[in-house]
Amino acid sequence: MDKTETASLGGNTKYIFVVGGVMSGVGKGVTSSSIAMLLQARGLKVTTIKIDPYINVDAGTMNPTEHGEVFVLKEGLETDQDMGNYERFLNQDLPAINYMTTGSVYLSVIEKERNLKYKGRNVEVVPDIPLEVISRIKKAGQVAEADVVMVEIGGTVGEYQNILFLEAVRMMKTERPADVATIMVSFLPLPHSIGEMKTKPTQTAVRMLNGAGVFADMIIARSSLAIDEKRKEKIATFCNVRREYVISAPDASSIYEVSLKFEADKITDKILTILNLPITGKSNLTKWKKFVANLKAENKPVVKIALVGKYFKSGEFVLSDVYLSVIEALKYSAYALGLQPEITYLSASEFADGTRPLAELGNFAGVLVPGGFGESGVEGKLEVIEYVRKNKIPYFGICYGMQLAVLEYAKNVLKLADVNTTEIKPDAQNPVVDVMLSQKEVIKKGQMGGTMRLGEYQTVLKSGTLAAQAYKSKMVAERHRHRYEVNNKYVADLEQAGLIFSGVSPDGLLMEIMELPATVHPFFVGVQFHPEFKARPLAPHPLFTAFVRTAYEN
Repeated sequence: MDKTETASLGGNTKYIFVVGGVMSGVGKGVTSSSIAMLLQARGLKVTTIKIDPYINVDAGTMNPTEHGEVFVLKEGLETDQDMGNYERFLNQDLPAINYMTTGSVYLSVIEKERNLKYKGRNVEVVPDIPLEVISRIKKAGQVAEADVVMVEIGGTVGEYQNILFLEAVRMMKTERPADVATIMVSFLPLPHSIGEMKTKPTQTAVRMLNGAGVFADMIIARSSLAIDEKRKEKIATFCNVRREYVISAPDASSIYEVSLKFEADKITDKILTILNLPITGKSNLTKWKKFVANLKAENKPVVKIALVGKYFKSGEFVLSDVYLSVIEALKYSAYALGLQPEITYLSASEFADGTRPLAELGNFAGVLVPGGFGESGVEGKLEVIEYVRKNKIPYFGICYGMQLAVLEYAKNVLKLADVNTTEIKPDAQNPVVDVMLSQKEVIKKGQMGGTMRLGEYQTVLKSGTLAAQAYKSKMVAERHRHRYEVNNKYVADLEQAGLIFSGVSPDGLLMEIMELPATVHPFFVGVQFHPEFKARPLAPHPLFTAFVRTAYEN
């Protein structure tokens, strides 16, 4: 690292890197979110970064059944769902600089080289890729004016894909040994045939980390059960970590309990010690503890919600993470209302092929159709929407769920022939949902990555509507991710037939919220945006709360 780069690290900012050992899916994101929240509760200014080891420039082009939900930041960047966890735990919006992939890092370096930013010198994978990573980490800290920057490195130690990110950790630790800490989240298996928790996989993972020149300061020991003192001693001895810095992290009934379990182990004090920060004050966790208490409270009235989607199945497994933000948003509102949410995942295709009868929807207090793309599952969703509209079952449609609600209304109430969205049928006789003008040239050129209508936009609300009553505001800002909109040619006819467009863009050209009057249906609301991206444990989203409340009361 040259002197310029070393100096640019500057200031008194501390950096915590979270890496994974043994296998993926052990909870690095939840660990990072929980620790960040606990440090924030001590009065420190914290920001959190996710590094994904993919060549994809962002998460927007990834198949949700393979990668999980795509989370959209306020600035419009399509990211990994861990960014959603960070925002929810910290109760703050995070900027685009807080997310990077291998692809985005390489793209930046190549663009700089093409523009002679390296002044003609030879550009190499090492050190230039790690230096670009360090530059982004540093910039994120500066933007947030952070005391502590949490950095989660995706993947598992030992994989080829994250070696360059570990090299960035090594370089930062070399220059700032007192300001950089590394936490490994590792899995300890408990084979039933053996009956003993095994530490050897974690020992191997730590040696792989050491081989990259990085040494763990703390190990979070994930397992189905709490680890005992003997296992702690073995990890401490063979992994060169102080025994008190081996933290037991058994499976929890809720991810929101993890931070409280960590705090009971005094993890915040230990991290502050590692980072050479003073241990002062008590954690302000009053609101968080109240939220967790509401979550765990027994004998709450149950509200049954059906989530009708298309991305649930991968072989024999159910993929609830595809709609993670929607599911969590429903939970936050239910807990705030003193209710226990019972969310059932229903595949839209099963309604279309007759596998599942529509009458089964009568077992639920409310039905939600989330966002999606393409033709798969659309027929079943349209049948579901028609059923809940006619049977006055509370309905909440998000993005595609709104577009399909408008199509269903145009088809079955306006009685228009050949009603469709041009996403599915470009030559439809009545394209009630059409591609946005700004998107037509993008699609023609095949420029699909990061080109949708993305990020936060304002919506003007019509007074006296369900939307306005829920928000208690005349204008709101919500996050979007779409290429198609309600075709303005049909708006007047739809409104004359009883549909209300209760939210529109400030210029009046984009229909952002639709609903039926409360006199006609208790709750039939669709939104073009994604309100789930702004729902937080300590700040439930008003539309989700209105939906859950009506579903329970109805």
